Amino acid sequence: MKAGSRCLPRVLLVEDDATSREFLACALRTLPAVVDGAGSVTEALDIATTRRHDLWLFDAHLPDGDGAGLLASLRARWPGTPAVAHTASSDPALHARLLAAGFVEVLSKPLPASTLHNVVRRWASRSGIAAVWDDALSLAALNGNVAHVAALRGLFLQELPATRARVLEQARHGTGPTLGDELHKLRASCGFVGAARLADAVRVLGEQPLSSEAVAAFDSACEETLAGLAPAEA
Repeated sequence: MKAGSRCLPRVLLVEDDATSREFLACALRTLPAVVDGAGSVTEALDIATTRRHDLWLFDAHLPDGDGAGLLASLRARWPGTPAVAHTASSDPALHARLLAAGFVEVLSKPLPASTLHNVVRRWASRSGIAAVWDDALSLAALNGNVAHVAALRGLFLQELPATRARVLEQARHGTGPTLGDELHKLRASCGFVGAARLADAVRVLGEQPLSSEAVAAFDSACEETLAGLAPAEA
């Protein structure tokens, strides 16, 4: 789950419908986040008792139980983990019961990826992911297609180490005017994938190419952005 000095949030997603589970998992991974998916209470208990999660995201109704029962089973071992329920029901009484059972929020399905992202940011706050990725920017650039965002970010992260090495070589040793071209292309790519922190570091380095502080900030931003490789490797 680690990449460099950063640690991505790990989410336990419990949803018995395979299509819904895949959509929610894909949306979570674009944050980026590590996702452990389960389709039943039994499967979720097996996963949750072997690793720690930053957030639980449980379906209210499951084939072998319900989200409230699953939450009660896990609370003794992990009392501080925030839990969010999701349900296709809009019944206020059900939502009230879920909140009373200990869920911090109840989400109504279907829900947009942006709502899910905001929930993870709100409750898995130690990750600091909001400063690294701007999901609204990338989704706007790709017409709101979550799958396209995930695919483009994967390609971006694969190419970033080589780009990082070229930029640092040029910035540290003054190898010529190609630094400006590299930064221009990288900043455009950052906009497409929503790499907000790296885009800002690229802008500063372009304005201050001889600044050791700007070079160090660029290198640090690359390290943090490359943490996005972790979900694919988990």
